[in-house]
Amino acid sequence: MAFFKVLKSVMSAMIGVQKKKNLEEDFSKSSALPFILAGIIMTLVFIISIWAVVQFALKAS
Repeated sequence: MAFFKVLKSVMSAMIGVQKKKNLEEDFSKSSALPFILAGIIMTLVFIISIWAVVQFALKAS
């Protein structure tokens, strides 16, 4: 499965807007490993982004 398709699927699932049709299509064609890895990476990116914003806000005040 293409990297960007997996990334798009994980990002839309993280914010809760993925269609059931796309979910079923994703898991019927490939293993769950790419989705798990992409989910872990996206979670780390989210946490680091929140941390960076908080650090910026604390330094600005």
